[in-house]
Amino acid sequence: MADQPVNLNRARKARARIQAKRAADANAVRFGRSKAETAQARAEADRIARAIEGLKREE
Repeated sequence: MADQPVNLNRARKARARIQAKRAADANAVRFGRSKAETAQARAEADRIARAIEGLKREE
């Protein structure tokens, strides 16, 4: 048996943190994009918005 008593609350929370980290890592692989990809998508959206704005009629 261990020399020191085990704080079960700490053990439970540590296990929950490890599980949450695993889930976060899995989501990062599935959904994550690099900064370059994000910036490129934002620039493309801005370009499209400007193109649409330029096609609007004056009233």
